[in-house]
Amino acid sequence: MKRASRYFNPPLDRRRFLTRALGAAGASAAAALNLAGAEGPPKRDDSGADYLKELEENERKVRSNDAKPMIGIGDKLKITKVETQLIKPRWLFLKVHTNAGITGLGEPIVEGRARTVATALEELTPYLLGKDPRAVVHHWQAMYRHAFYRGGPILTSAISGVDQALWDIKGKALGVPVYELLGGPTRARVRVYAHAGTVERIRQRKAEGFTAFKTGPFKERPARLVENKAFIDQAANRFAELREAVGDECDLAIDFHGALSQQTARLLIKALEPHQPMFIEEPVNCQEVEVMADIARGTHLPIATGERIFTKWGFREILEKKAASILQPDLCHAGGITECRLIAGMAEAFYAAIAPHNPLGPISLAAGLHLAAAIPNFLCQEQATLGAGYLKKPFQVREGYVDVPHGPGLGIELDEEALANKINHDWRNRETYDVDDGSVVDW
Repeated sequence: MKRASRYFNPPLDRRRFLTRALGAAGASAAAALNLAGAEGPPKRDDSGADYLKELEENERKVRSNDAKPMIGIGDKLKITKVETQLIKPRWLFLKVHTNAGITGLGEPIVEGRARTVATALEELTPYLLGKDPRAVVHHWQAMYRHAFYRGGPILTSAISGVDQALWDIKGKALGVPVYELLGGPTRARVRVYAHAGTVERIRQRKAEGFTAFKTGPFKERPARLVENKAFIDQAANRFAELREAVGDECDLAIDFHGALSQQTARLLIKALEPHQPMFIEEPVNCQEVEVMADIARGTHLPIATGERIFTKWGFREILEKKAASILQPDLCHAGGITECRLIAGMAEAFYAAIAPHNPLGPISLAAGLHLAAAIPNFLCQEQATLGAGYLKKPFQVREGYVDVPHGPGLGIELDEEALANKINHDWRNRETYDVDDGSVVDW
């Protein structure tokens, strides 16, 4: 009980709150299975406002003086404030506050569109205020489906951040890590990989404890629609240098970033095959599913994609057409922990692995670690920071792995003092043009 004391403030009794809150999951299951013996489901309006009241009513009906008492719903837990903060270098942090003094953390962001996502969160706030945050999946459905125009990067990124924060709150309220709420751990530690584009950088990251890395194709200029042999040879030779630096015991992936045409991508993949990349990420634009599937059939190298795919509906076509054997949902974009857990389940049915995308901050990393700890088909977790200068206790890499966080909720605490000089940013996406004719090119 002592470890969770910092999350609670008077007048709520901590012991009473925690013990009664543990019964919420059991009560929800009983209500869903209609074990109360009620004469049909109680009537309620179409707004869904009576949803939690029905759960409490059904819980009371299933109880018996002769049975072992269930742990009750306990004190009310309500969302009181939704707060966003721009954090350097390009992130957006979310804090969802409650009347119990519990604060949930999330990281909703579209890179280069931080203020747009913050506005989307302002639009979601009237729905969230006053709600019990523990009904995480119910809130996900409401936020997503109560919009006539659904999906897309802005809405699903906003929902993703809220979803992370609600899981964080629920875990803290129950005094358990999020992965326990997802079914318990499938592993004790999580493999992570680092970005490295030069031999010197790879050697540095190896010394830090990493055993897996990702780079991009070397290029002195953006790729043309049809590339010459020099471009392919130069990119392949640079990858060969990096492969030699990491050694055969380490893994090295390569990200085409969807910026190559299919003809160039096919040529470069063939040139890279002797060096056995861990995977080829986004060989072509993610919208070219048929082309990606054809590329996947033409090489023995694993194809990975997913950072710009949203929700389970977006990943369905990827799996059905076998366009990739490694899915990379971003927990800040694809729908949060709730949705990425479902995507992982779909992928398992197709014998595909999960390697969550994450070039973002430490809250995103923490969410990815909990997902990785709860699924059987996890491969490797991308990271851009281990949280130094952002978290009170940054993550540490040992032999290529990070330990699964065991604290309540996401298991992290922001270092507000260190964050003080990182507030606000005006990060923009790069603008890239062809060096020969000035036309716009993908970055």
